[in-house]
Amino acid sequence: MGKIVIDPVTRIEGHLKIEAVVENGKVKETRSSGLLFRGIEVILRGRDPRDAQAYTQRICGVCPTSHSMAAALNLDSAFGIADKVPDNGRTMRNLILGAAHISDHILHFYHLAALDYVDVTAIASYNGNDPVLNSVKGFVERGDLGPFFPRLEGDYRLSREQNIVALSHYLKALEMRMKGQEMAAIFGGRLPHNVGIVPGGVTEVPTVDKIASFLWRLNELRDFVDTVYLPDVLMVATAYPDYLDIGRGCGNLLSYGSFDLEGKEADLTRRKRLFQQGTISGDLQVQPLDTSKILEQVKYSWYPDSTDGLRPTEGVTESLPGKAGAYSWSKAPRYDGKVYEVGPLARMLVTYARGHPTVKSLVDGALSQFKASPSSLFSVMGRHLTRALYTKLVADAMPAWLLELKPGEPAYVPYEIPDESEGMGLIDGARGALGHWIRIKEKKIANYQCVVPSTWNMSPRDRQGQPGALEQAVTGTKTRDEANPFEILRIVRSFDPCLACAIHLVTPKGRDLSRFQVC
Repeated sequence: MGKIVIDPVTRIEGHLKIEAVVENGKVKETRSSGLLFRGIEVILRGRDPRDAQAYTQRICGVCPTSHSMAAALNLDSAFGIADKVPDNGRTMRNLILGAAHISDHILHFYHLAALDYVDVTAIASYNGNDPVLNSVKGFVERGDLGPFFPRLEGDYRLSREQNIVALSHYLKALEMRMKGQEMAAIFGGRLPHNVGIVPGGVTEVPTVDKIASFLWRLNELRDFVDTVYLPDVLMVATAYPDYLDIGRGCGNLLSYGSFDLEGKEADLTRRKRLFQQGTISGDLQVQPLDTSKILEQVKYSWYPDSTDGLRPTEGVTESLPGKAGAYSWSKAPRYDGKVYEVGPLARMLVTYARGHPTVKSLVDGALSQFKASPSSLFSVMGRHLTRALYTKLVADAMPAWLLELKPGEPAYVPYEIPDESEGMGLIDGARGALGHWIRIKEKKIANYQCVVPSTWNMSPRDRQGQPGALEQAVTGTKTRDEANPFEILRIVRSFDPCLACAIHLVTPKGRDLSRFQVC
């Protein structure tokens, strides 16, 4: 029996450690450890409630737009204006969030995950005239191998020509990500931490020039998604069909939904959204979302046992480093006592199971290419495929949203901060279900809690001993070589982990504290 330790997992956001016990070439047990403490909730105590909008975006430099949306919805709820945000404000929020999601998913596939399947050494034999590819070839020939090496050696199955084309798309994707960031900044003011989304709506005013500027970039992105991103994902899935069965996970999916299509329903669990709220299991039977079933457990987390099993409205953030038996800073969110996976797979299948005609057509069309059923999507390649299809759906919905904007009409509604109140903000971020909860007392924040996508997916065991979603997905995986566990990394990266965004490994004088092999 051997033990694989991957620490840190690279090409993700944040610091994640994976430990896998292997017996006879098969993972028998897995532990997922988040090794950064997030103290934003502590920082927010006693502050003006409106500070939450700015501070919570600093939880992450990749997901700030999703946090700004969750915070705005949370404060709308607490301020009693959840059903009063003008349509212009609601629509611009959707456009900012959609632009960020498109950029984020392109980032995930090309720059975080694709190198698990694309062999960049193929560039050494390139003899074409593309100046960018020749530049990369010269770069590699000079021995400047980062960011492609060092790496674990996987079973690279694409042809030489496919590898070179994929590498060119890797480079093109950098430009496309920039387009998405520019789009989000048009109505959000700036990126990564926008100043446009606020409680009550959006500070920006729609104009014809801004709408045209946004649409020009959106058209480029839609073309990239249709002609490059989706075909590349299908190409990889065709070469790796076994990964439609590997990394299946817990089999339970949860979505808060995203992109509000109306603003008069104050209850976010019932509001009409493009991607819908609910839970499903392997039978694809949708159940309505009931937030009272959400609890956070901490038996194996570095938090006091006295804070175990609390609802987010009652949650406590009090660290206890060194706690015996614990192995993660991530709490263990559970829904009705069960483990749930969140992310694009969850929101696509929840919406699919509710019968959305466009979602059904896209998902069924993709599955038909592999003669596979929807249950095959509970897998590594299923997560990549649904993420790409989700990106297309969002991009295709945005032109109509642009036409809904009304220049000259309000995008914001004023409010009064209540003396005492509670709020809840629910939205699906790029990586899955994101919830913010606030309690206000004497016009100050008495308590603020965030339950984020990667705590759902990367959670440690709970008090019943149930492993988290990622832990379950890795357990049972066959590994060819314990010293080169690329199968495990492919599973981990398919979840698009996002643990946090800041860690420092050098002293102020620049002395290295530790060295890691990048894989």
